[in-house]
Amino acid sequence: MDQTVETGGKKIFETPLYPYAKSPDQEPGANAHHPVVIVGAGPIGLGAAIDLAQMDVPVVVLDDNDKVSWGSRAICFAKRPLEILDRLGCGDPMVDKGVVWNVGKVFFDERQVYDFNLLPEKGHKRPAFINLQQYYFEQYLVERAFELQRQGKPIELRGGNKVVSVTDKGNGVALSIDTPDGPYTMSADWLIACDGAGSPIRAMMGLDFVGRVFEDNFLIADVVMDADFPTERWFWFDPPFNRGQSALLHKQPDGVWRIDLQLGWNIDKDEEKKPENVIPRLKAMLGDDVKFELEWVSIYTFQCRRMEKFRHGHVIFAGDAAHQVSPFGARGANSGLQDTDNLCWKLKLVMDGLAPDSLLESYDVERIHGADENIMNSSRSTDFITPKSEISRIFRDAALDLSERYDFARPLVNSGRLSVPCVYDGSPLNGADALAGGPARTRPGAPCPDAPLGDGFLLDKLGNEFQLLAIDADIPDQVEDGGIAATALRISAADDASGDLAARYLGDAGSAVYLLRPDQHVAARWPSFDEAAVKTAIRTATGRA
Repeated sequence: MDQTVETGGKKIFETPLYPYAKSPDQEPGANAHHPVVIVGAGPIGLGAAIDLAQMDVPVVVLDDNDKVSWGSRAICFAKRPLEILDRLGCGDPMVDKGVVWNVGKVFFDERQVYDFNLLPEKGHKRPAFINLQQYYFEQYLVERAFELQRQGKPIELRGGNKVVSVTDKGNGVALSIDTPDGPYTMSADWLIACDGAGSPIRAMMGLDFVGRVFEDNFLIADVVMDADFPTERWFWFDPPFNRGQSALLHKQPDGVWRIDLQLGWNIDKDEEKKPENVIPRLKAMLGDDVKFELEWVSIYTFQCRRMEKFRHGHVIFAGDAAHQVSPFGARGANSGLQDTDNLCWKLKLVMDGLAPDSLLESYDVERIHGADENIMNSSRSTDFITPKSEISRIFRDAALDLSERYDFARPLVNSGRLSVPCVYDGSPLNGADALAGGPARTRPGAPCPDAPLGDGFLLDKLGNEFQLLAIDADIPDQVEDGGIAATALRISAADDASGDLAARYLGDAGSAVYLLRPDQHVAARWPSFDEAAVKTAIRTATGRA
């Protein structure tokens, strides 16, 4: 369990944002039914609900809590999830509140060995990363959900609603729910389980994770202090204040700093979380003259695991409920948002009868690919940060020593490979790649990179529907196949004097036509418009080929 240390009251933690209220579903004989029910009102569940509601899919979110999470928890949000949040209508408050950073520094013992820039190129609307406490992240998502409600969109948040049983009925799901007014039941066509790493839904269905649990523990401390450290990610190997272990420092809004300290395996977690044991560790790191207060303390164990399948009939798992990775690398919430980004448009098409149920199998294919990529990188980071043998430690320390002077050694140093978007290479939804000389970064399966476009940015014009992007090519206003339409977006390389647009989308080609999915991933590309080829690619991208 987490331990919280109060420092004058953070009202955001204490105020119910979606308090329990009795619903008509609880009346006797109500026979409540909803198209989509989401369990879990954390970042992933709220993101999925907003995405579906924007597409006019009715959705109810159930959570036994009614407040934001206490403690910063997930804090590092990468560029791609920020672009997804723009599509969900709530990117601006996240970035406005968050601490923007691109630079990281790596220390070995008492010296800095090198630094790195995560976004060395220009021409992107969003930064490489922001740091933002999860409670703010959740707050802005809740506010966006309420904004959609006011606009008449079909989204409902129910706090104080604890799901106690789930039964897949083949063509839908039956749920039993406990509330302060007693239990009630409802059914749903689809259930999306976003109920976290300890997922009660997963346990109710007798499902489990496969993967590794690493023999190490890390202390997380959110510390309120006035400090003049720069807005950078600092990572230490074998520092004098935590000998033989590692440490991490991140700045957050409101003078809150995240500190991670490696503790080792055989520890008493309850003892280590006590303020009288945490404070001396922090003073050794920060110095006796730095005044600080503890806001939140927790201990986590490295885990790199996932479910064998994310979809089980009409129950679909997303985020930490489906997969877990070690926190270093910021792959948890970032990958969870990419889960729902991948899922929701597919679920909408299936519910509307425009795509076969088998389209949802591509959610498993693509997001298991993403999870495996994250688990691989996270496992490698963990093995480097916490070497399991003397030979491994010698190799690690040699790489750190060499990295101070030689560029070739720096890729060998792994202080947590930071989250990058997944490219769905080999996906069954990928169509033709007929653009000779086209950039590899915009091949089918890749997320669209941003680029300057006049007085704005390309990604602000994309998303929520299939689109046909023409760069210096002639295309019709719309191409339709089987009730699914791809609408035209016509631009020119001349719209971007910097050349970034041409470099990212044309390469050696003089013109290009891209079919883009609703989640801003490339489905197919050609040098010019071919109606038959586009229709074939639409069928492929919607599981109807």
